[in-house]
Amino acid sequence: MNETMSRPTLRILAIAGSLRRASQNKGLVRAAIEAAPPGVIVEAAEIADIPVYNADLDEENPPAPVRALKERVRAADALLFATPEYNYSIPGVLKNAIDWLSRGQERVLRQKPVAIMGATTGGFGTVRAQLALRQVFVYTESLALPKPEVLVSFGREKFDADGNLTDPKTREDVRELVKALADWTRRLRTD
Repeated sequence: MNETMSRPTLRILAIAGSLRRASQNKGLVRAAIEAAPPGVIVEAAEIADIPVYNADLDEENPPAPVRALKERVRAADALLFATPEYNYSIPGVLKNAIDWLSRGQERVLRQKPVAIMGATTGGFGTVRAQLALRQVFVYTESLALPKPEVLVSFGREKFDADGNLTDPKTREDVRELVKALADWTRRLRTD
């Protein structure tokens, strides 16, 4: 029997740290969905409706969009984050979502395999934002995949006006990252 056929399907939840309709990072998420290998399903989660974190609201009954996102994260085998870089770091909207996911009675990021990718119009390919996100994952006890890295520079040359990835090399990099995250997740399950 084919090894892929004998494994249960892995579910990866992908979260873009941008609210823009034509976001290049949402384009990376769409590319990851398209690039999923057999036995892997990548689904996108939207964070636009997540309110600003407030510990008073997190005590017993968090807001409905937060509960829904926590449920999706809990059900996922792994997470894939696509982050822009704002002011040498991750966007506030992404940090806000992570704050909700890492607080309260249920910390759904704990021991969750994660991978990071990012696109920017500049020349550094979100390297600083990804480093900042890795630092956050140390605290949340998320299991960050070390490599491969997907650091997309000069995004205007690699995405169309709607934020769709058009660059074949970057598409291959995304495919390799999704495959590596799936392999990492399966390895962690058996260790």
